[in-house]
Amino acid sequence: MNLRDLRYFVALADTKHFGKAAERSFVSQPTLSAQLKKLENYLGVQLIERQPRRVTLTDTGAKILPLARRILQESDEIISLARNEHDPLSGKLKLGLIPTIGPYLLPLVARRLRKQLPQLKLMLYEYQTQQLLEKLRDGEIEVAILALPVPMDGLEARELYHEDFNVAVPHNHPLAKKSHIKLDDLTGETLLLLEDGHCLRDQALDVCNRIDVKENEDYRATSLETLRQMVAAGLGVTLLPDLATRGPFGSGQGLAVKAFARPVPTRTVGAVWRKSSSRTQAIDAMCEVIKTAMSEKT
Repeated sequence: MNLRDLRYFVALADTKHFGKAAERSFVSQPTLSAQLKKLENYLGVQLIERQPRRVTLTDTGAKILPLARRILQESDEIISLARNEHDPLSGKLKLGLIPTIGPYLLPLVARRLRKQLPQLKLMLYEYQTQQLLEKLRDGEIEVAILALPVPMDGLEARELYHEDFNVAVPHNHPLAKKSHIKLDDLTGETLLLLEDGHCLRDQALDVCNRIDVKENEDYRATSLETLRQMVAAGLGVTLLPDLATRGPFGSGQGLAVKAFARPVPTRTVGAVWRKSSSRTQAIDAMCEVIKTAMSEKT
């Protein structure tokens, strides 16, 4: 048994497809299939159920999968640790972001990150919060930027910035004439939200739980941009994080974005990584750049 065969096994478990697993592993499909068969013969158990157009793990394979992930994670940590001894601020850093942060934060900090950390190559991924935490714990990414708090078992976190929420209403809505909106102004309004799985959905519900506001359950958006269009179409109102209302993401046609009156509801955005990570110096440096950039924006 070797690390290469475990990587093939994990790739197949992730993709559920021999061709895709082979492509991800940069080998031919026959090579990957043969090596996995050798792994099964070595262990003396069947790991994979091979069916036409379908690949599933056996019960034993499912039990071995998290152990294989852990072994590969630890081996990658060894390699990273050795490389970091030479230059901890170089090499690849796998960064995951939630969809309500990534598209709005990255344009503000990407150039600064390239300038201040020129040898650090960020590999970017986008997932919802739960997926992000799972991939972080499985070692598929090294650091995540998301809304805090999150379950911290085995993880470390650092706050990066606080972000206000704004209200988006149709341009011809009575609230569009106000300079600032009080939370009570939303009483009786139809609230548009993201679909289940987005932490922003839960945060918006938390903000509005003190007033009589009803959710439009017939429309649940997959992204903030879809939410924006739904509001512009007159289907209701929504809450948008501040970065999603700046620059090119401003009010837009048919939409008015209004600030809340004090006290303004906010969310805390932070970075999270594994306590055992060998990339803490690179993560700290990246966090410092982002924190500085965001403090200058406010």
